[in-house]
This record gives sequence, C-alpha cells and structure tokens, in this order.
Amino acid sequence: MKSLFEEMGDTYVLGEDGMYYPELLLPTEEAAHYGKYGMLRKSYMKEWKSGLYIELMQEGKLNKHLNEIDSVAHEQMGRLMRQMMEKQGVDEAFKARDQLGWVGTVNNIRNAAEEIIFSTLIYE
Repeated sequence: MKSLFEEMGDTYVLGEDGMYYPELLLPTEEAAHYGKYGMLRKSYMKEWKSGLYIELMQEGKLNKHLNEIDSVAHEQMGRLMRQMMEKQGVDEAFKARDQLGWVGTVNNIRNAAEEIIFSTLIYE
C-alpha cells in the first residue's frame, strides 16, 4: 500500500540512520539577473512581506518575480525620465546653455521618477 506522499509522485530517501525520509526538493528556479530594483524588492519582501517571500521561494518563483520587477522598473524609469524631461524642457539646448542647471534638473527628475517606482513597484 502506497502512502499519500508516494501517490502524489514523491519518493522517500534512505537516511544514514536507516530511516526513510520524504525527499523534499524545491522547484528549480529561473536564473537571477535582477539588479538594483530587484534587490530592493527582495530586501523589502524579506522584512515586510515575509509570507509572500517564503511562498515565492518555495514555489520556485522568487527569481522570476524579482527579474520581472527589475525589468519593469527599468522600463518605467526610462519612460518617466523621458516624459518629465520633455515636460520641463530639458533638452540639448538647455544642456549647452547651462550645464550645471541641466545636471541639477536631471538629478531632480531622476529622484522624482525613482520615488514613483519605489511607491508603485518596490514597496507595495
């Protein structure tokens, strides 16, 4: 007679002590290639969303989730930067006219765009 564990297709492994133990394996995961935003999301999930973090890790979906977050964050960051620069008239003419002003404005735009990314993707 098979156990419920064996009926579900799982197996037992003989331990060093002569006892049989269920062979518990985590599913294989997608390779991790996330960057800054994926790492920030991972840290946030570990501290504030530990249930979700553990669930994704046990299902083998953690790296996929972090890769997607990182990819979407980079796409949105580029789009937001372009839109904000266009609205504020930050172009090559402005850069040629006032380099320090251009750098300050672009830094402010980058910080504003990153705050949007943090609140909508990373820390949700």
